[in-house]
Amino acid sequence: MTQKTKYIFVTGGVTSSLGKGIIAASLAKLLQAQGYRVTIQKLDPYINVDPGTLNPYEHGECYVTEDGAETDLDLGHYERFLNVPTSQANNVTTGRIYQSVIQKERRGEFLGKTVQVVPHITNEIKRRVQLLGKSGDYDIVITEIGGTVGDIESLPYIEAVRQLRWDLGKDNAIVIHLTLVPFLSAAGELKTKPTQHSIKTLMESGVQADILVCRTEHNLPKELRRKLALFCNVREEAVIQSIDASTIYDVPNLMLEEGLDKVVLEQLNLKSDTPDITRWNSFVHRHKNPKTEVTIGLIGKYVELQDSYKSILESFIHAGAENEVKVKIESIHSEYLNQDNIKLKLSHLDGVLVAPGFGERGIEGKITAVKFVRENNIPFLGICLGMQMAVIEFARNVLGIADANSTEMDSASSNPVIDLMEEQKTITDKGGTMRLGAWSCELKKGSIVHDIYKNDTIKERHRHRYEFNSNYKEQLEAAGMIATGLNPDTGLVEIVEIPEHPWFVGVQYHPEYKSTVANPHPLFVAFVKAALNYKKNQKGVSMAQN
Repeated sequence: MTQKTKYIFVTGGVTSSLGKGIIAASLAKLLQAQGYRVTIQKLDPYINVDPGTLNPYEHGECYVTEDGAETDLDLGHYERFLNVPTSQANNVTTGRIYQSVIQKERRGEFLGKTVQVVPHITNEIKRRVQLLGKSGDYDIVITEIGGTVGDIESLPYIEAVRQLRWDLGKDNAIVIHLTLVPFLSAAGELKTKPTQHSIKTLMESGVQADILVCRTEHNLPKELRRKLALFCNVREEAVIQSIDASTIYDVPNLMLEEGLDKVVLEQLNLKSDTPDITRWNSFVHRHKNPKTEVTIGLIGKYVELQDSYKSILESFIHAGAENEVKVKIESIHSEYLNQDNIKLKLSHLDGVLVAPGFGERGIEGKITAVKFVRENNIPFLGICLGMQMAVIEFARNVLGIADANSTEMDSASSNPVIDLMEEQKTITDKGGTMRLGAWSCELKKGSIVHDIYKNDTIKERHRHRYEFNSNYKEQLEAAGMIATGLNPDTGLVEIVEIPEHPWFVGVQYHPEYKSTVANPHPLFVAFVKAALNYKKNQKGVSMAQN
C-alpha cells in the first residue's frame, strides 16, 4: 500500500504495567482493519538474551513463536489481536544486542575501533528495528520499548529512536508516549504533573512525543487535555484518553472512539479510512454476553501470578466466546493438593487443566489431581508437563508401576516413563536449547484430537526437554492410554488419550500459543464444550436422583 515502511515507537512513562503492549496491539488492529500490513516488535531492556531462563515469577509467561523464539508475553498479545505469527525478529533484548556487538568485535569487524554504546550499540538497535520493515512484508512497524523513560537500561533504545527519527524523516517515524494521569482522591482531581515530568525526561533524551496516550480511571475533561497539549508540546487532538476497560478486548474500540488511528495515519501522511472490525466486535459481544457458565480448575505452581499462564487464560476467553460460555477459572496451587483435600478442591469443577511447568515442586499434587479426574470422569486437558503427569499417574495407578516417574524429578528412576530427550543428553547450556517452535504431529483416525482438528497432520509449538518414553508405549496402550499423536520424524508421542474416559487428552505441545481472537484454538474450544456437556449431564443426574 505504501512504498516506504513507516515506524511507530511506543514508549512509557511514570510507571510500568500501564499496558503499552495492549495499546500497541489495539492500534495495530485498527490499522490492519484499514488494509495496512502491520507488525509489532518488542524491545526489552533486560540483559538476558531471552526470557527462556527467567522464572515466571520474574517476568510472567515465556511465549514461543513458530520459528522457536522464546519471547516476552506481549508477543502473545500481538498474535492474538492481529492473527499474524511473530518471529525471532519481533523480540529484541539488550542481551541479544550486546551479544551481537561483542561477537562482531571478536571477529575484528570494527577494525580496531573502540566499541561504544554510541554508535555501535545504537547502530545494532537501529538495524534490528528495521529488519521487519526492510523485509517488504509490512507497511507499518510498531515498536514497543519496554520499561519507562528515565530507566538506565532504556537509554540506548531512546537514543536509537532519536537517531532513527532523524534518519527516516518526520513523516516516516512517530513516537507515542503512554503515561499515567492519576486521580488523587484526597484532592478530588486528576493530576497532570507526573505526565509533564515524564515528557520532560523524554525530551531531555532528544525525543519529542507526537501523541500522548493517557491511562486514567476517570474521563479527561477538555481543559485538562488542553493543558497536557500545551505543556507536552503535542496537538490537542493528539492527547488520547485510555480509560480503564473491563477487558483488554474493549481497547481497540476505545482507541477508535478516541481517534488514535486517525491521528497516527495523519501524522504518517497515510490515507485514513473507517476500520472494519465487525468480526472483532462479534467476538467481544459473545464474550460479554455468555448464555451459561462453566468452571474449570487451572492446576499449576505459579497460580499466584496470572501472567504465568497468560496464553492459557486468553485461550479460555476465545474458546468461551466460541461456545457462548463464560469460562470461570479457579486457580489451584498444586503444591497444596493431596489425598485429604482433593475431593473438596476438584469435585465441583466442570473440567480440569493441568498446566505446563518445570521442576519437582507441586508434582505430586498434579498427579493426585489427574487420578481424581480420571476416576471421576471429569474432562481433562494436560499441557506439556500436565500431559507427562497424566502418563506417570496412569503408569502408577493403572499399570501398577508404583515408582513410575520422570527423570526430571528422579534422575535415577528405575521406571522413567518420561525421560530426557536423546538429543538433550549432551547439552549443558540452558538457554534456547529445548525443543522449541512448531513441529509436525500425525493424528490417529477416530481419536478425539482427529475429530477436533479434522486433519491427519498438524503443526504445534513446543517448549520441553523431556518426553514420553516409547519403551512403555505398548504397556500403556494395552492398559487403555492410547498414543493418538506422533511426530512423523522422531516417533515422539505428542498426544495421549483414554478412550474409555468421556474426555481425557494430554498434549506435549502448547496449543495456547496459537489461539487468537479470529481463530480460537480447536483443542480449547472442544475442551470447553466437553466441560459444558459434563455440567449438563451432572445436572441431569442430580435432578434424576432428587
